[in-house]
Amino acid sequence: MLIVQKYGGTSVGSLERIKEVAKRIKKCKKDGNDIIVVVSAMSGETNKLTKMAYSLSDNLKKREMDLLLSSGERVTSALLAILLTEMGCETIAMSGRQAGIITDNLHTKARIEHIDKQHIEKELKKGSIVVVAGFQGITEIGEVSTLGRGGSDLSAVAIAGALNADLCEIYTDVDGIYTTDPRIEPRAKKLNQISYDEMLELASLGAKVLQTRSVELAKKLNVNLVTRSSFNDNVGTYITREEDIMEKPLVSGIALDKNQARVTLRGVSDKPGIAAEIFRKLAEDGVNVDMIIQNVGLDGTTNLGFTIPENELEITRNAMEEIEASESLEFDKNVVKVSVVGVGMKSHSGVACTAFDTLAEENINIEMISTSEIKVSMVISEKYAELAVRSLHDAYKLDK
Repeated sequence: MLIVQKYGGTSVGSLERIKEVAKRIKKCKKDGNDIIVVVSAMSGETNKLTKMAYSLSDNLKKREMDLLLSSGERVTSALLAILLTEMGCETIAMSGRQAGIITDNLHTKARIEHIDKQHIEKELKKGSIVVVAGFQGITEIGEVSTLGRGGSDLSAVAIAGALNADLCEIYTDVDGIYTTDPRIEPRAKKLNQISYDEMLELASLGAKVLQTRSVELAKKLNVNLVTRSSFNDNVGTYITREEDIMEKPLVSGIALDKNQARVTLRGVSDKPGIAAEIFRKLAEDGVNVDMIIQNVGLDGTTNLGFTIPENELEITRNAMEEIEASESLEFDKNVVKVSVVGVGMKSHSGVACTAFDTLAEENINIEMISTSEIKVSMVISEKYAELAVRSLHDAYKLDK
């Protein structure tokens, strides 16, 4: 088998942790597998480099930041390759450039355009373990680029897709994907399997194990993913095609997103094109709008409400004041989004009703609602966040 293994920052956070990772890799190689390893920077390294840069200047060029931040992953890949070689494994470390990861020109948030796999394939044929520095690539004109948040996962999935790997293993500090956050609901259960679409919803709704970009790419390239812990040998969670899952659960998980804010515009002129003007301005400023509610007005005006990430609140405030689209603006940071996700919703009725009844029984008011084929999301007051998660988890019997 050809296996791509990705190890996150906590998995390689110290020399002792790197030694444990090396033992796991050596065993996998000894079992007869070809292995490509993708590594993140050691835990805390990227933050340390960023802090150093800002201590020198507040006017940082993205090109230089890419060059700086990409060094963390190269350090980890070199250290791991040195150790594996010392343990008797033929090993070669590669930067993103040497691994043939070609990206566009968008520094700090680059997108992978293709993988030139010749160098990796040549080393695999020699029997080498290939250790690749994740999170980075190179542009067509030779500039170092980084892939943004979750970039090492992206590197691993892209390489697995390009080389038709049998499996892509994402190693973190958790055992897999749970029905909800175990810190909120101790009875949360680890899932054995989950579909790409369900994982995309959970990732976009606040689940932190995988980033949406890596799941999207895995679905596009049909890469079988498994996420598991590097701290034990427990079986992880497989992320695969919906049709490959024998029994499709009604509900797979409950997600909670605390990075939410609600914006309400009162006295908006009720005329064609006003909503387009508002949301065009937000799009131009890079604001990610989620739920939208518009009330029908009777006096030539209407009220418009929508949710945004809380960390984009100031940008939104400035944008709305700039276009003067309403008589008054209201902002509420004390809200969260709780979501019910499951592919079984496609063929079963009553899922949304159960969610609404459950929150009503707990006297939790729902402020906004949005739905998709496999998701029901509700905006509620922040003070009820954990109660809502536990109640919904119990209502759908996800601990069974």
